[in-house]
Amino acid sequence: MSLKNTAQETLNILKAGKYTNSAGKTVEFLAAQQMAVKKTVLYTPQQSSALLEQPPAGTSERQPTIEVTSETTQVAAQRLVRSEGCNDLVLLSFASARNPGGGFINGAKAQEEDLARCSGIYPCLLTQPAYYDANRQGESLLYTDNVIYSPNVPWIRVRNRELIDDVFLASVITAPAPNAGQALRRDPNCGDEIEITLRRRAGIVLAIARDNGHLSLLLGAWGCGVFSNDPNLVADAFGQWLTDSRFVGCFDRVVFAIYTSKSNVDTLTAFQQRFSS
Repeated sequence: MSLKNTAQETLNILKAGKYTNSAGKTVEFLAAQQMAVKKTVLYTPQQSSALLEQPPAGTSERQPTIEVTSETTQVAAQRLVRSEGCNDLVLLSFASARNPGGGFINGAKAQEEDLARCSGIYPCLLTQPAYYDANRQGESLLYTDNVIYSPNVPWIRVRNRELIDDVFLASVITAPAPNAGQALRRDPNCGDEIEITLRRRAGIVLAIARDNGHLSLLLGAWGCGVFSNDPNLVADAFGQWLTDSRFVGCFDRVVFAIYTSKSNVDTLTAFQQRFSS
């Protein structure tokens, strides 16, 4: 089955709210899917900025356990929820700024498209046209600080096109990294602006996770693929915020899942080196 056909199969399953697993059992999740769609919200740039400036929520100085792993986001999510009992997981979708699910419908393959094929996130995104309109109307390739939060999204796949034995739930933060590659082609002198934007938006991602009470975060090489952001910068952006006074004591566990192939070993290395201590 092509990725385009898999996308359509996913949409059909989400509409029905059920599927038959490999053991012949009917897996039903319609109520969970409807709730995820209903409770999906948009954080505007103004709301995001206000969240980022909030003082520390408590007095705890505990530092989160930080892991860097070589796996896809969806495989890491299943491991954390199913095998390790992480029931409050929120993960970051490396999102398109202008198209829901990126090229999911047409069979494109990148992290966001994989998440859309594996979960119920796509219908959630369709409820927030203001996110996409703001980025389409603006000319900046750094995009806006609009961010979508979708709670307890059902997951129906993790590898290839196979349906899993039972759904699990994980929340999703949909946020675009700056399109560094295209922005630099347009203006070779915008490197500082790219860094400022990426660092600020990384903080916004953490602020939204904190605002929704998540103790467990699943992050990764955000914008390090087609958007050509420097993995050392991305790793450091998250690393700096995780030790900032506004977030100290907020999270128990942070996992950076870096899907690794021969072409991006340096990306994995950048995160391993940043979080080696």
